[in-house]
Amino acid sequence: MSKPHTPLQQTITQQMSTQQMSTQQTSKSQPGRARRRSTFRLFFAIAAGAFAAPALVHAQARPVLRIGYQKYGTLTLLKGRGTLDKRLAAQGIDVRWTEFPAGPVLLEGLNVGSIDIGSVGEAPPIFAQAAGASLVYIGNEPPSPGSEAIVVPKGSTLRTVADLKGKKVALNKGSNVHYLLLKALEKAGLAYTDVQTVFLPPADARAAFERGSVDAWAIWDPFLAAAEKQIGARVLADGRGLVANYQFYLASRSYATQRQDIVRIVLEELAATDDWGRDNPQQVAALLATQTGLEQDVVALAASRYAYGVKPVGPGVIADQQKVADAFAKLKLIPKPISVRDALLSP
Repeated sequence: MSKPHTPLQQTITQQMSTQQMSTQQTSKSQPGRARRRSTFRLFFAIAAGAFAAPALVHAQARPVLRIGYQKYGTLTLLKGRGTLDKRLAAQGIDVRWTEFPAGPVLLEGLNVGSIDIGSVGEAPPIFAQAAGASLVYIGNEPPSPGSEAIVVPKGSTLRTVADLKGKKVALNKGSNVHYLLLKALEKAGLAYTDVQTVFLPPADARAAFERGSVDAWAIWDPFLAAAEKQIGARVLADGRGLVANYQFYLASRSYATQRQDIVRIVLEELAATDDWGRDNPQQVAALLATQTGLEQDVVALAASRYAYGVKPVGPGVIADQQKVADAFAKLKLIPKPISVRDALLSP
């Protein structure tokens, strides 16, 4: 099977087809010298196109910082405020924002080079590092354990986590709530295998939850707040007393190594946004409503559970992450044990 053509290759192919048709028509009526002139014209047309197009792209290109974000947290606020875009624009750098439905797919984008920096919960980096992703931790927000929970329908007869034995629980595989479910079951005296895990992204999980295809749903804000406000989902257990639920900022190792200046600027703007958000809860809710398309009462509930205060990833946080990694390795949910410190820029 041939490889897909690039736009330049497609243009050259079209030029060749057109010129070949012209050459064939000419050759029927003009022998020898005329045919050779057509062949030379074809060669120079292709060569001119091949060299002119890259030159044009090079002349117009500007450096771009590509950021991956989700419907939560300070990155969403930073995007809405536009302060990072303005600051980098003054240095001739554009910012391109890409929304992802969950942390695992965001980090896959980071790994394949689609984005440079992104934000996820505590479990996705563990799965990504175990899969060989070249990423580094560049910062984290404080713990926010109330921002994720295991919920059941409002009419459910399930009252405790222990009642989940033998039941179906929907969750996004490798996301922060994967670790929440593990720890909640452990505290209730259940094994991970005592429940039937149904791996679904948030939108599909909510649909399954609403139609009764699953008994419970492990989910994070603002999807958690939306389920509480819109369909009366009842919290069976949240992260308090079970998990930290850090929000991490990560970058590809190559980008963090080559553009430490830009990484520093991003962290500075995140810190300024954290300070603003802490002091302006109503404006935060209004901005999040605009950015996410959710009702203001939904995002206000989610924002009330945020933890503000970005900082460099310290030894204590790395130790907590190592516990997450060891737990997943013990259950063989990741292919091999990992050392989280290997994902620091300077271990």
